[in-house]
Amino acid sequence: MDWAQITSIISGYGQVAWGYFSSPAVLIQLGMIGALFLLALVASWRVEPRLLKWAEGFDLTGMPLLSRVLVEFLSRLEWLFFVVLLTVAYLVTVALGWPPEALPADVSPAITPTVDAAVAAASRVEGGYLLYSAMVLSAAWLVIHAVSHLSQSRTIGLAFALIAWAYVAAVVLGVADVATEILDAGFDIGTFRLSLLSVLQVVFLLGGLLWLSAVVGNFLDRRIQKIEDMTPSLRVLIGKILRIALIVVAAMIALSGMGIDLTALTIFSGAVGVGIGFGLQKVVSNFISGIIILMDHSIKPGDTVTLGETFGWIRELRARFVSVITRDGREFLIPNEDFITTEVVNWSFSDKFVRLDVLFGVAYDSDPHEVERIAVEAAASVDRVVERRPDGRKHPRPPVCWLTGFGESSLEFKLRFWIDDPQEGTTNIRGKVLLAVWDAFKKNGIRIPYPHREIIMRSGIPAGSGKDPG
Repeated sequence: MDWAQITSIISGYGQVAWGYFSSPAVLIQLGMIGALFLLALVASWRVEPRLLKWAEGFDLTGMPLLSRVLVEFLSRLEWLFFVVLLTVAYLVTVALGWPPEALPADVSPAITPTVDAAVAAASRVEGGYLLYSAMVLSAAWLVIHAVSHLSQSRTIGLAFALIAWAYVAAVVLGVADVATEILDAGFDIGTFRLSLLSVLQVVFLLGGLLWLSAVVGNFLDRRIQKIEDMTPSLRVLIGKILRIALIVVAAMIALSGMGIDLTALTIFSGAVGVGIGFGLQKVVSNFISGIIILMDHSIKPGDTVTLGETFGWIRELRARFVSVITRDGREFLIPNEDFITTEVVNWSFSDKFVRLDVLFGVAYDSDPHEVERIAVEAAASVDRVVERRPDGRKHPRPPVCWLTGFGESSLEFKLRFWIDDPQEGTTNIRGKVLLAVWDAFKKNGIRIPYPHREIIMRSGIPAGSGKDPG
């Protein structure tokens, strides 16, 4: 179909529109539509605040999609009232037999049989067709616009709403076949026809299936995360496998549904392999490392880890990175590969119990036996210090204190104790234990000496040997 044919089609529909909208009955219907929309706006301004307040009483926790759709639907009450008023007006006009059937317009011959039939049908419509079309199109926009908010992306939701409403409008106005014929203008590549229509179909079908696969994947993942019999790593692994599988299946269904031979895509495997080998090397490495981490259970959500200068607990395992939150609230997105190739300290790998040490010194005139006893009692008085495991196993043990050396100015001691919540921090608990030891030493008169040196003069300086500084 060339440009001259498209121009002829537009001219034919223009003649139909001119003849139709020049009718007094049609102008009256346009006025009715405008008046009913204003009435719907006034009604929504009065009713919408009350309905929104009523909807706040429903508990929609855990159902974000339904909550978004409900809020969007209630915020578009003017369209709901508009559809109801149009329906009443259309039924009343049909019952009264007004307006009469429109007269056929003088339309020039069309180019193709499809276009000819469509233009001829458009030139002979019922008198109340305008009210009916406005009613159907308004109802379609209300439903489509509400459903489009199921998508978290506003761009994707708006594109879906516009494309879906345009299709409904073409069907209602009787131009779907003509629009299809215009958009299908293109050329064949083997058994596949490349045209604007085929591109739109692939994009719409693939986008819809990918969105559906994401919704289903998120739903299944939330259900899997609630299974307590599985380890956290296994739950994350199964959730990721399900999401990837659903995306692959959705893409294959979309391509097959459009008549694309999937075996023809094998010719691109070599190029894809080279691209992965050079351009996507790090991406693939992080993806494979993430799968290895999930399978060997080396880290899992909730573990407390130290990687280089970073100390924090794991919030989430993703396909490309691990989210680690530190004590100061910063969130580090560490590539999965770093957890495979570098040294990682997992403070809660086999269990959550961790032993900590603090060093201190006391004056030489202190009784070391008494110092050890007081230090142990002070450490045991701190809330986070654990004295015994609930299951009776060997570790942890009660706090212990050992004399480790005779320093230049003090007796050196090492105080050891256990905690079971390293994710709450280790520096803060060391500080609390040292403060408890300080308070106990002050109470019992044990001194912590200042560093000092003693200088012994074995012979005196001869009198008068020094020069007068003046």
